[in-house]
Amino acid sequence: MLLILVGLSLLSYLLGSIPTAIWYGDRYHGIDIREHGSGNAGATNTFRVLGKKAGSIVLFVDALKGFAAASLATVLYSFGLVDWQTCVTLKILFGFLAIIGHLLPVFCDFKGGKGVATTLGMVIALHPQAALVSSLVFLLVFAISHYVSLGSMVTSLVFPLLLQFGVFGKELPILIYFGFIISFLVIFTHRKNIGRIISGTENRMYLIPRKGRL
Repeated sequence: MLLILVGLSLLSYLLGSIPTAIWYGDRYHGIDIREHGSGNAGATNTFRVLGKKAGSIVLFVDALKGFAAASLATVLYSFGLVDWQTCVTLKILFGFLAIIGHLLPVFCDFKGGKGVATTLGMVIALHPQAALVSSLVFLLVFAISHYVSLGSMVTSLVFPLLLQFGVFGKELPILIYFGFIISFLVIFTHRKNIGRIISGTENRMYLIPRKGRL
């Protein structure tokens, strides 16, 4: 069992390490996404630099990485190898390793994105209802502020608060604690964005392009 857990942990990290934005940009546009826009190898910068189609593909695949990694624990549970509480704990472990892989990908010099999409995928696997509400909050904040970064940070706080206050019923403490850890991680990786938001220099994006915008 120990070897299985070690193997799945490594697989989770490798899944997270897949540099979707970098590989997509190189394969279909002949550019290194890290040399354009904000320089970030994630979905938001891909939307900004390469457009909606590319950004949507990168967002989907990056989210899928987190979802797939966390879901590896469900496979163990379905075969009766672990109980439900252990399954939730392993979902958190595998999902977190996927996020670390996205932040520090072995395939591209350990320089990756900020992990928001991968975190979303993991959160969907952990708690679909809270993930849906959090996603709606993201869209609302983004639509009002036009800051993806602000929407991501607010959303990262909403998720653990929903669990803390039992909006969907009593939750496992480890899930609540981890929710706050993820919130801290998301805000920490956006610390430069916070400074730009305060100074008014943060890049804006729009759900519905303004007239005259592409």
